[in-house]
Amino acid sequence: MESSTLKQRTESRALEQTTMTAAFQATAEDNPDRVALRTKGGEFEISWSEYAERVEHVASCLAGLGLGRGDTVALMMTNRPEFHIVDAAAMHLGATAFSVYNTYTSDDIEFLCSDAQNRIVVCEAAFAETMLAVQQKADTVEHVIVVDSAPEGTRSLDSLEPAPDFDFQAAWQAAEPDDVVTLIYTSGTTGNPKGVQMNHSNLLAAGRSFDEMIKFPDGGRVVSYLPMAHIAERMCSHYLPMMLAFSATCCPDPRQVAAYLPEVRPSWFFSVPRVWEKIKAALEAGMAGEQDEQRKAAVGWALDVGMRRTRAIQAGEEVTPEMEEEWGKADAMVLSKIRERIGLDQLEACNVGAAPSPPEVIEFFHAIGVPLAELWGMSETAGAGTCNRPDHVKIGTVGQTSPHCEIRLDEDGEVLIRGGTVTPGYRNLPEKNEETFTDDGWLRTGDIGEFDDEGFLRIVDRKKELIINASGKNMSPANIEAKVKASSPLIGQAVAIGDKRPYNTALIVLDPDGTPAFAREQGLSGTTPEELAAEPKVEEAVQAAVDSANEKMGRVEQVKRFKILPTDWEPGGDELTPTSKLKRKPISEKYASEIEALYAG
Repeated sequence: MESSTLKQRTESRALEQTTMTAAFQATAEDNPDRVALRTKGGEFEISWSEYAERVEHVASCLAGLGLGRGDTVALMMTNRPEFHIVDAAAMHLGATAFSVYNTYTSDDIEFLCSDAQNRIVVCEAAFAETMLAVQQKADTVEHVIVVDSAPEGTRSLDSLEPAPDFDFQAAWQAAEPDDVVTLIYTSGTTGNPKGVQMNHSNLLAAGRSFDEMIKFPDGGRVVSYLPMAHIAERMCSHYLPMMLAFSATCCPDPRQVAAYLPEVRPSWFFSVPRVWEKIKAALEAGMAGEQDEQRKAAVGWALDVGMRRTRAIQAGEEVTPEMEEEWGKADAMVLSKIRERIGLDQLEACNVGAAPSPPEVIEFFHAIGVPLAELWGMSETAGAGTCNRPDHVKIGTVGQTSPHCEIRLDEDGEVLIRGGTVTPGYRNLPEKNEETFTDDGWLRTGDIGEFDDEGFLRIVDRKKELIINASGKNMSPANIEAKVKASSPLIGQAVAIGDKRPYNTALIVLDPDGTPAFAREQGLSGTTPEELAAEPKVEEAVQAAVDSANEKMGRVEQVKRFKILPTDWEPGGDELTPTSKLKRKPISEKYASEIEALYAG
């Protein structure tokens, strides 16, 4: 893989601080002219010194509304520079800012505001109506501040006046390591969200942990595109830049992230599995559709070389000088150009997490020279837990235990974790805290895992979601689903059914991004998942994909029958959490008749 233009970073003074406010100020002071926040094309761009100035101004304005140490403030925005500025301003006041998923209804948000007791909401105009409805329902909310325009009943951020005699230095220097910086409201598959408290110590421990594992270079670049209500995005593009002086490019529409990569050329890129699956599918479609036979043959040869080398490395076999030489030619002639075209040619590291990743997807990226590595973490651990280091990736595992963490397995295989990154507990839920933590401070994660002889962890599945079939065989639905989804770009979601059943079946939802191209190729009139679900050609293609996935599974795991649902599942809807996790119980209830039909006869 080509080396990036980034220099090796010297030790970060920010990482040595005891609070995130001190870390932010150290980074701004040490890197005044470096770009901190930008949008695509550089339409908006500010340096770290300008970022710090805007944070001080907004902090003074929020103080003028009465926001101070120990208070809370709700944020509802897409990925835009104002989010970073307002959130950081609240942090410098000693306040706790929490982000709201953009798919949430006013009823959903009312619960969060009731739990957080925030007086102030900051949003963008697109969500002002929702937040005004929240204000009517929640007796705590006094101010709805809008960052772009100000619909009736709201105030614009620009119109706020700084507080008189406000002492900014005293405010941020008053922060203590145990002060709560943010609440991460876990979306959950059942029940109300839980407010995970993250303090300064947690975030700094996670930052040090990631830096020790990944060894970030000087002048790192990231894309901000996942929901800010998710701990992964908060760490990747908000808190880690404060500690390591990254430049973050804001992408307000996550569907457009692939178009941002060639411009940003990130040095580190994190994503959920579905994004990597889509990039892989797009590359494979382009390879299959190549009209120049000579070029097509060259790509096929280069990919084969990359795959053979990757499999040899993963198997612990010697990579012969001849293979290394052939790889060098394949990389120079073909693979480096593929990486350059998709904007992943200057990566120092890249990671995937938040859901199981099909090993064949990770293997594909290694074959083209992209060192994709799984990691594992939770909202409760500031995203830290385990990680495959860039120089030692073991495909099929989530890596070794992160620095500043300890991990052990309970008697039933549940992963237990403790350390500096672990939350002090959930907000207002003492009974849940007692249930979640052991007497000696270990966090019960709910994940079942296995360690290999090198200390690499493999996550089997969620403790409460394992399929135990009628014969008593334990299976991971998530692993089955990952294989089915990876088998075709047509498949957007798959739900494995089989608990207490004689065999496994699946509910399948078509991918709205993958169906139009298939419809064009097959001459079908419809383009949406709803229109195409009943098409025989679609069913044939899905059957072929399921058959392909079954070849990679043991007989007892295989999907015997499936149903394509004429619908599209959106994050935050009946079937998916805002982070696209399956709501298994609601799904089984909503589609009970379809499930029973799969077992009829």
